[in-house]
Amino acid sequence: MSVDVLTFGCRLNAVDGETIRAHARAGGAENLFVVNACAVTAEAGRQARQAVRRAARERPEAEIVVTGCGAQIEPDRFAAMPEVSRVIGLAARTRPETWARRPNAPRVEVEDAPEARDVSPPPRDADILRPRAFVQVQTGCDHRCTFCVIPFGRGASRSTPPEIVVAEVRRVVSLGAQEAVLTGVDVTAWGADLPDRPGFGGLVRRILQEVPELPRLRLSSLDAVEIDDELVRAFAEEERLAPHLHLSLQSGDDMILKRMKRRHGRADAERLCERLRRVRPDVAFGADLIAGFPTETDAMFENSLSILDACDVAYAHVFPYSARPGTPAARMPQLSSALVKERAARLRSAAAGRLARHLDRHVKARLRVLAEGGLIARAADFSTVRLPGETTKGAFLDVLVSGHDGRALIAA
Repeated sequence: MSVDVLTFGCRLNAVDGETIRAHARAGGAENLFVVNACAVTAEAGRQARQAVRRAARERPEAEIVVTGCGAQIEPDRFAAMPEVSRVIGLAARTRPETWARRPNAPRVEVEDAPEARDVSPPPRDADILRPRAFVQVQTGCDHRCTFCVIPFGRGASRSTPPEIVVAEVRRVVSLGAQEAVLTGVDVTAWGADLPDRPGFGGLVRRILQEVPELPRLRLSSLDAVEIDDELVRAFAEEERLAPHLHLSLQSGDDMILKRMKRRHGRADAERLCERLRRVRPDVAFGADLIAGFPTETDAMFENSLSILDACDVAYAHVFPYSARPGTPAARMPQLSSALVKERAARLRSAAAGRLARHLDRHVKARLRVLAEGGLIARAADFSTVRLPGETTKGAFLDVLVSGHDGRALIAA
């Protein structure tokens, strides 16, 4: 029996992929190839279609199924591909019966995403990604950034109840995870749809208190404007909370942020980073940035370049703007693809310099790192560390940093 799941995109898609794999195996699937597609950019959709065609060439006997945000948002496009046997939307993908062997299963099972209210955890026999395990705390989004189609795929924001989150963290630790990563579409929106509207910072505190056997807790991408006081206090007081935040900044220019319909301004981001550095001096920041958003002038782009220094960004994920049909930004005056590409390259070059300066700070320091296999380990602040020899995957090691190669620290 062969069940292969190829996942594109975010950590939440990775959790979904393991849920799909578990349900398909339990349902008796044989020779199944699932493309778990992302839809965050037009390029993501192209990569998923390319993967379908490659799978059809390399596995001509396999049943090819497409699911994920890409299938939810563009079902007709995937259904039109002759290589695809079935297209499954986000609501259906987590139901065990979807993946059971059904001779008369519909070829397209895509429901209206905004009506979906699923917050179920993965099945108990789902695989985890050791030594770091992703734990879903939330999905969907209630905001409408002008460049984004994800709310149309994932639907409204829904929170996983806190007792289910705690139980899942406890489960992954019992299976060997040394680090749990809380993930979702809009993680800091957690709790807004639950009774009494608990805050995300309170959830973080509860996990650390109720799962003392968890060595390290890490947070995935956060919206800077939604970070509450309790979360800031948790960073100040909880040593097991990794000193690493990846912020969804998108731009460093106030006018572009308004045209993106973001809810923060540049000054908000700078104040947050300064506040967090004050309470947790070893914190490292990551950031998502979009290059070449419609109407972006040279001066506006320079503001995005300068936000790297202003917020002391160590890890930048740079996305060249890609118009998504149906979004307001796609109707705005577009920049040339050559200019978008040039600006993305400049941002990436500046980000590489920022990463090197971040790594400089660790040279000759002793760090406690988590071995991830393949001579690679990860520090608490998410710095990659190259190890001198093989070690047990999932082991914590104390290492002396002898230098770095611009991308990773080198342990002596």
